[in-house]
Amino acid sequence: MKIKNLIKIAWKALLLNKKRALLTMLGIIIGISSVVLMVSLGQSSTTLIRNQVAGFGTNLIMVSNVRKDVMGVVVGTENMKNMKLKDVEAIRKRARHITQVTPCVTAMEQMVCGSHNCPGIMMGANVDYLAISNSKIDKGRAFTLQEEETAAKVCILGQTVIKSLFPNGENPVGKEVRFGKMPMVVIGTIAEKGKNFTGDDYDDIIIAPYTTVQKRLLNIDYIHMIMATTTSEEDSEVAVKEVQSIMTQMHKIKSDEDADFEVASLTQMLDMMNSIMGVLSAFLVAIAAISLIVGGIGIMNIMYVTVTERTREIGLRRSLGAKNNDILRQFLFESAMLSLAGGIIGIIAGLLLSVLVLFALGMGFMVSITAVAVSFIVCATIGIFFGWYPARKAAALDPITALRFE
Repeated sequence: MKIKNLIKIAWKALLLNKKRALLTMLGIIIGISSVVLMVSLGQSSTTLIRNQVAGFGTNLIMVSNVRKDVMGVVVGTENMKNMKLKDVEAIRKRARHITQVTPCVTAMEQMVCGSHNCPGIMMGANVDYLAISNSKIDKGRAFTLQEEETAAKVCILGQTVIKSLFPNGENPVGKEVRFGKMPMVVIGTIAEKGKNFTGDDYDDIIIAPYTTVQKRLLNIDYIHMIMATTTSEEDSEVAVKEVQSIMTQMHKIKSDEDADFEVASLTQMLDMMNSIMGVLSAFLVAIAAISLIVGGIGIMNIMYVTVTERTREIGLRRSLGAKNNDILRQFLFESAMLSLAGGIIGIIAGLLLSVLVLFALGMGFMVSITAVAVSFIVCATIGIFFGWYPARKAAALDPITALRFE
């Protein structure tokens, strides 16, 4: 029997029982749409995270303190004061894969301008900070090396802070604001960067020379963190090892001692996040696959019923010359078409759901052609696999017995 005729016969058989066919396809539709939705969510989330990290620079390295941990309890603050400016200079001079480096000191105070105020987070850094953090000046200018050396009372504001202190839209450059009790002159503003994947606002920040924060605000001789950029994203792993080696020597840490610092690159963080998202997506896809198996069992069940209902038809076809393989292929085609129809509806439903969910979450839509193609192939495989045994049973029926069946 020709394939064209098999498709026509299978299609007419499905149309005779539309409701039954739709209910049988339901498991396949739910399973496929879930797989497409989960893969789209996973890919869109991963792309969003990568773009947000890239906005801060994927070749960024951060050196931070590690607090002492005794039996799972953090004790003491000694380690929090261990990083000094000499560590920054050592990294600048000795790390071959580091291009820029800055000390970082943070302070939190109420920010006041006239009758407006807001809680402020001030980042004290050197003149390289803007380039390291991939930040751009929107208005005004950055602070100079001379202002850094003299601990000048100048600052640069992020857009979130500007909206709080200058709600009427006036230009903040040249205006005086107060950070805690210290008056400061706004010399520039940073272009908007938005939020990261954890919800932290990149624009809720005030940048000043680290010497200003260190000497005038906190009165300390240590730093909280070191930020640096590598020669390229590919060199991040080598740069991390270089910095670890330099810091180990500077802090005189022995081989059997725990380091009082940790070095991490955004590339490592991104890889870890991708791994987590990959495992989560695989877990959700596995759950969705259970629905596909249930749908396949539903197809097998309904095909058994169909074979029983159409026993006389099978006997008549056999008596008219149809071979075992013709009957086998006829029912396999019906099973495969049932599964493929459910798969197509499931793919369309999954894509529509993905658009709606991602739009609601404010994320860009991404469709995986591979996921759609694999889903289509899986549908065909399920139809053939679960339809094989009922089709084989139909082909094995004795024509005389089948003609006598009531």
